[in-house]
Amino acid sequence: MSESRLSKASSHAVDMNRQMRGHSRREILGLVLLVFVTAAWGSTFLLVKNVTRTMSVTGFLALRFWTASLVLVLLRPRSLSRFSSRTFVHGALLGLVLSGGYIFQTLGLRYTSAALSGFLTGLCVIITPILAWPMLHHRASPSTIVALVVATVGLGVLSMTGIRFGIGEAYSILGAICYALQIVGLGAWSEGEDIYALAFFQLLTVSVVCTLGSAPHFWILAHGTLAWFGVISTAVVATSLAFVVQAWAQSYISPTRAAIIFTLEPVFAGLVAWFGGEHLSGAVIGGGAIIVGAMLIAELGLRYQFQFWRLTKREHSPLR
Repeated sequence: MSESRLSKASSHAVDMNRQMRGHSRREILGLVLLVFVTAAWGSTFLLVKNVTRTMSVTGFLALRFWTASLVLVLLRPRSLSRFSSRTFVHGALLGLVLSGGYIFQTLGLRYTSAALSGFLTGLCVIITPILAWPMLHHRASPSTIVALVVATVGLGVLSMTGIRFGIGEAYSILGAICYALQIVGLGAWSEGEDIYALAFFQLLTVSVVCTLGSAPHFWILAHGTLAWFGVISTAVVATSLAFVVQAWAQSYISPTRAAIIFTLEPVFAGLVAWFGGEHLSGAVIGGGAIIVGAMLIAELGLRYQFQFWRLTKREHSPLR
């Protein structure tokens, strides 16, 4: 009898080890995929800035997200035939926040440089753990406060060395707040959800919101090769595919760990802007570097704070 129990315990231990190894592989894969997603997002700043010179912000976003939504339907139509009301509600709420993020970010690109917009949008990494405090009941650690102070210093460097903070910079920061809300929301709601449907309803909600915002001029949404290239490339690569990957990855990765990957977005944005001929002054490079440093402080100091939450989530959720 004891041998039987020992055999069962050994078998159970083997199964648990296999599950843990499988989950670890998924987590590593999720981290790698998030890097590619971040590169795709960062590479769009300069392109979007150029495209929105010839078309309205909401018009561009409406066409981009309708195209992205259609891509998801064409890729896996059966996956969208069955979904729960909870998935619809969560996707719609996340989509509303995401709408604000994209509208504010794209408006900001009209009035500031692509590199500076990238650095300011990256502030979502610091804002994420601050919002996670009341929303996920994770108290912000001293490192979060330090990161906030360092980021403020970075903004001060940008300001004191000749960069005027105007409407474009304000829009970019508002966009960062909206993106942080979306990251926290995904961390809270993606576990146990239909990932594909969740991504689809986010994109569909953005499509509807931006269509309403551009309705008076909807018939002149896009014209010219650059405009259509911008719409299609951002819709397929940086939107539909990217958000499916993000939603899947964040079902295994905590919001703060995902946020550290997103610190690479302003780096990619700055590099692409530089290669595209945009001048990067010492103010942008110096202040931007300080802000990226603040992002790293925020994540590295908080990674252990989220460890217990992640372990608890694994214990109470079936592994997929």
